[in-house]
Amino acid sequence: MDLRQLEYFIYVAELGSFTQAARVLGVGQPALSRQVRRLEVEIRQTLFYRNGRGVSLTEAGKRLLAHGRTIQMQFEHARHDVEDARGSPVGRVTVGFPYAVGRAISVPFVQAFRQRYPKADLCITEGLTIHLYEWLLSGRVDIALLHDPVPSPSLDIRPIRNDELLVLGCRKRNQPAMGASIPLRKIADLPLIIPCRPHTLRMMIETQLANMGLKPRIALEVDAVATIVNLVAQGLGYAIATRHPVVISTVQSNLQMHRIVEPGLSSVLAMATSAERPLTTLVHRTAELLSEMLLKKSSSH
Repeated sequence: MDLRQLEYFIYVAELGSFTQAARVLGVGQPALSRQVRRLEVEIRQTLFYRNGRGVSLTEAGKRLLAHGRTIQMQFEHARHDVEDARGSPVGRVTVGFPYAVGRAISVPFVQAFRQRYPKADLCITEGLTIHLYEWLLSGRVDIALLHDPVPSPSLDIRPIRNDELLVLGCRKRNQPAMGASIPLRKIADLPLIIPCRPHTLRMMIETQLANMGLKPRIALEVDAVATIVNLVAQGLGYAIATRHPVVISTVQSNLQMHRIVEPGLSSVLAMATSAERPLTTLVHRTAELLSEMLLKKSSSH
């Protein structure tokens, strides 16, 4: 097995087509097919199911793809780490943001990154914490910001800040009047618009209420934070969130926020990197830049 065969295999797997992979790679399809077939012969496994619409991975193919991405990334990291000795960091770094955090910080982060590391490439992806967690473990991202991450020996996790959790309600609908704060046990009486399990916020609320012998009243299950905020603004229920998705929302004027008391709740925003893969100079410096910006933004609020 060589790196070229592995690269060809990964492109075919991700695009689901030999034709598209050959076009992207700029090679002839017969040559591409031969390289992949040699790889299959060498490891004595069929990697793809061929059909009229393209290809799909066999179980062996899925396992090789996971390993292949890691091998490819480690090779790139090794090459770029050696090149870093010449001066400004080079290479590529992929950073994963939760949706609300991404909307708030992506633009200033990209601007700061380009100014500091003009020779390097940056890729930003957004997703739910549970997906970012998996992408970090699989090597798809180098750095991820995670809400209330579950500890793992495979990850280095560093808390960045604590964000107070609030109850969001509609300001302009016929909602029951509430004061500036609401006891945690009263949340069980509210029709909640809340993410699906096993979202960390959902699990936190269920656990906290279960400790009081209560269960949440679920009105809607929605994983997209921006959609949850919009639904609350329409008077379709209440939500529990930090103030950040409210601040960046276009329906902020329709929302009211209430502090949770007895006890209060907070969400930890943490930065995570792999504990199993060596980090390049670029990844280290990008993590430092991101941490610096988040702490500065937190202190300004």
